[in-house]
Amino acid sequence: MDKKILIVEDEPKIAALLRDYLVQSGYQTAHLDRGDEVERWVLENPVDLLLLDLMLPGKDGLEVCKGLRRFSTAPIIMITARVEEIDRLLGLELGADDYVCKPFSPREVVARVKAVLRRIGAPPPEPSVVLDEAGYKASIAGKDLGLTAVEFKMLRKMVYQPGRIFSRDRLMDVMYSDQRIVSERTVDSHIKKLRKKIATVMPEREIVHSVYGVGYKYEG
Repeated sequence: MDKKILIVEDEPKIAALLRDYLVQSGYQTAHLDRGDEVERWVLENPVDLLLLDLMLPGKDGLEVCKGLRRFSTAPIIMITARVEEIDRLLGLELGADDYVCKPFSPREVVARVKAVLRRIGAPPPEPSVVLDEAGYKASIAGKDLGLTAVEFKMLRKMVYQPGRIFSRDRLMDVMYSDQRIVSERTVDSHIKKLRKKIATVMPEREIVHSVYGVGYKYEG
């Protein structure tokens, strides 16, 4: 397999556990325990994926992620013990590809690593949805979905970043540029209507998925 994973984690037991499971799955690993060492290390040692803890000495995971995205496209899976941070992580659009919450199963982390690497390495699929930017229209198999402007904006954001999870707060910002106050239920209502319109032309599968407690993602 020869894929190299950088584990950035300041808790030695967790880092060792992740390393053991990744090595057993055929990956090479490296480990850093400080955030302020990551960017220089990655510049000198290219990696295929990073497991990046949120709370690190020297520089936190958010700043590390932003710094890495200035020069690296290596996928990043964020690790956090604070579930309430997830919406903020997703809303900041840092360029992270996935997240894992502590406590976690190391098998789950390995599965996430495999899934992200598979997604990154796979050829881009033919999109189910075709967007007409000028006309604010979306179609599937040549059939117009009849979307409202708000539904189009929301779908467009997700279609352009397939597999990425968008929090409800982030989708609200996309839907309403005037910063009006709307509830999360408004987002859920628009998603429900969007799914219904998609189902009328493509009933055999779902392409807008719910991520429980977090938000939504598109997988065409």
